[in-house]
Amino acid sequence: MARVTRLTEAAAASGPPRRLDEAVAILFLGLFLLLLAALLSYSPTDPAFGVAAPERVGNVVGMVGAYTAGAVMEWLGGAGYLLPVGLLVAAMNRLRGHHLHGRRAAAHATASLALLLAVAALLHMGISGEGQPQPAGLVGEMGGRAITVAFGPLGGYVVALTVAVLALMVVSRLSLVGLLATGWRDGRALAAVAKERLVERRVRRERVASLTRKIEEREARTPPRLAELADLEVEVLPAQEVLELSGGDDYQLPPLTLLADRPVSTRKLSEREILVNSEILEHKLLDFGVSGEVTEVHPGPVITMYEFKPAAGVKVSKIANLADDLAMALRAVSIRIVAPIPGKGAVGIEVPNVERDGVFLRQVIGAEEWDTRKHQIPIALGKDIFGNPVVSDLARMPHLLVAGATGSGKSVCINSIIASILFRARPNEVKLLMVDPKMLELLVYEGIPHLITPVVTDPKKAAVALNWAVKEMERRYTLLSAYGVRNLPGFNRMVAKMEHDNTLPEPVEGEPPLAPLPYMVVIIDELADLMMVASRDVEVSIARLAQMARAAGIHLVVATQRPSVDVLTGVIKANFPARIAFQVSSKTDSRTIIDANGAEALLGNGDMLFLPPGVGKVQRVHGTFLSDEEIKELAAFIRKQQAANYDLTVTLADHDDDDEAAEEKVRDEVYAEAVAFAREQGKISVSLVQRHLRIGYNRAA
Repeated sequence: MARVTRLTEAAAASGPPRRLDEAVAILFLGLFLLLLAALLSYSPTDPAFGVAAPERVGNVVGMVGAYTAGAVMEWLGGAGYLLPVGLLVAAMNRLRGHHLHGRRAAAHATASLALLLAVAALLHMGISGEGQPQPAGLVGEMGGRAITVAFGPLGGYVVALTVAVLALMVVSRLSLVGLLATGWRDGRALAAVAKERLVERRVRRERVASLTRKIEEREARTPPRLAELADLEVEVLPAQEVLELSGGDDYQLPPLTLLADRPVSTRKLSEREILVNSEILEHKLLDFGVSGEVTEVHPGPVITMYEFKPAAGVKVSKIANLADDLAMALRAVSIRIVAPIPGKGAVGIEVPNVERDGVFLRQVIGAEEWDTRKHQIPIALGKDIFGNPVVSDLARMPHLLVAGATGSGKSVCINSIIASILFRARPNEVKLLMVDPKMLELLVYEGIPHLITPVVTDPKKAAVALNWAVKEMERRYTLLSAYGVRNLPGFNRMVAKMEHDNTLPEPVEGEPPLAPLPYMVVIIDELADLMMVASRDVEVSIARLAQMARAAGIHLVVATQRPSVDVLTGVIKANFPARIAFQVSSKTDSRTIIDANGAEALLGNGDMLFLPPGVGKVQRVHGTFLSDEEIKELAAFIRKQQAANYDLTVTLADHDDDDEAAEEKVRDEVYAEAVAFAREQGKISVSLVQRHLRIGYNRAA
């Protein structure tokens, strides 16, 4: 409050003088405008002192302006324009609160008068001549003549100029030394700028010359080698000749004609496009201090890989961190960098094609790589980045984990795997156990003879079905052990030899006769839904099957669209050496699936990273496409030949003599263990029981 009072008093004390200064400044500004307008519109024909008044005055300020301008021009001439300048300076000083008193005021007035007289004299000496009007007025004429008589023409100029400069310094308070110093600094700055521009021009000329040399060298050197895109020809033969197996019933394998015959794209990257993209990559990498050259280009159906050979001393990690910058330079959706390419001294830069070619199941199944003699359960995955078909053997994997975001191509991949099995195997050779909690993807196969039981859609029944698969595995191991064979192919060869030699043993009462055992493939379309309902039971069953079922001929194909650690647990991942990662949203999800980055940079629509078993290096594959119509036609063709023979006990919970009693016994054992644990700890909680007994929340509660 005291501060506000002091400010109010100070404002009141300084109020009247400030307002007076503003009033005087406004007065000076008004006089400045009037005098300037009068001088600018001066006309010798206007009335003046000693001149008769015409009928019409031409001065814009009227009669007063005409008389004032006439007097100023008569006495001062062109020097009179300094008068409005002086009024403007006085107004500005008043507005800034600058006041002159005593000697300073007298000195300022004297200097102003001297400046006016000196300028008038200079105008007289410089412009006036014989027969010319006097531009300096009477004052300039008298002063100029007096100085010229006293000091001569040259001396008169020197004296008048000296007086004008001194008067200007006093009036404007400028320092001559300061002006000279400022001029010197400005001159040096201008010289530096001029020198810098000269250097820039020289550098530009040198750079142009260097680029010209590089262009000439590049034209002289061998351009990047363009690898040929794999040219696949699909030969459609009758079904019996394409996939005929020895033995079996009258069942016919589906022909390839069930799949649509889509034309293969013939578009290839032109040499110009290859060179342009190579130049962009090299120049962009050079901008970041990475020198090298593109040595080879591999065009593919979806992407084109450029092999970049870095110069000596360039770290590979530095190149791997530039994927986003290169994608922006090439205007690509995303770029994946393989640093380095296995077995080569180069880095692979995978750039998406502007136009993407389709990869269809018929192209892969009809290729030479699809040889049923090499694989026991062949599955067509797609084409690699070079356009070569990728076919793998599920029996050698022996289990496959498929994960990716929604819409990335995971379900199409599952359908392609199932179709590959159906094109390859008869119902007595491969049996399928399908689990589809989403009730969307696998129900189309309902009724085919390959199914052991109807497609399981209830998560609780799925846990029971997986437990049945574990028991089937144990039964098969008991059978293999009884006959001293190590795996399912060995057992089937032994049975075939016994049939040929007619030495089959008599069947034991209550047991089926000895016969070849089919492979069994368990397909789970969405693992996350099962883990939400019965995570412990599902995880234990999957872990046991993944660890032990290979020799028994039981194989797993597990898919999920939620690649998190609570779904893909360490126990599950450890037993799935073969994995497929489709496009995901983050590097964390990519590492969760394949223990490496890269899936976040995929293009979607079937673009995948395939981790083969025992290799440790991921392979980029473009998955095959299979339409809904083709799937329906394939399933309908198989249903027409043979009806399904379901085992409905697979999803029933009473496989033992008294399953309910067994379950009650297990519950009693767990309860007794929980009581003992509580007594030992001296405390109890739901979370403690969960962690110690490894059971779900509801059961622990």
